[in-house]
Amino acid sequence: MKKQEAEEGAEAVDTCFTASWNAVHAKLRRRARYLAKGDDARAEDLLSSAAIKALQLLRRAAGRIHNPEGFLFLVLQHTHIDSLRQEQRETRIFDHEAAEEIEQFAAPQSPLESLCHKRTLAQLARLLSRLPQTQQQLFTLAFIEDASYEEIAASLGISNALARKRVQLLREKLRHLLQPAST
Repeated sequence: MKKQEAEEGAEAVDTCFTASWNAVHAKLRRRARYLAKGDDARAEDLLSSAAIKALQLLRRAAGRIHNPEGFLFLVLQHTHIDSLRQEQRETRIFDHEAAEEIEQFAAPQSPLESLCHKRTLAQLARLLSRLPQTQQQLFTLAFIEDASYEEIAASLGISNALARKRVQLLREKLRHLLQPAST
């Protein structure tokens, strides 16, 4: 009996969501394009994320939301804010020093610079061979395969935060070991 009531309640919420979504879809799309500064792909991402979140929230708060159409705009706004926060986190994680070093290696070089870089790479290869197997695997994932922190975490069976920290520590360790001893 309760299962049937729950299914009917969920069906009523889904019907309410569908009707509300259809009623304001065009306005939501315009608002999403505005928030995405005209980027259609980003606007579609915002819309789809907002739709999923709104449906989940409506199901959890069945009967407590009295203006579902207005609620959809609120969810869209919060989805946009969440995406901006995620972008900021990703920007903070990006290592600008490493990017500058990569650009230096990619730039056209004189024969002397090329020789110095080859020696540095050979020294790095020797250092890597002395590292424990787990750090060698981390180096391969992070710097050769260019895996994301999520992929590294999944591969090593650790959390995303720990994967970030281990990559950061490995980068610092290698940077320290590669510094000239004359300083």
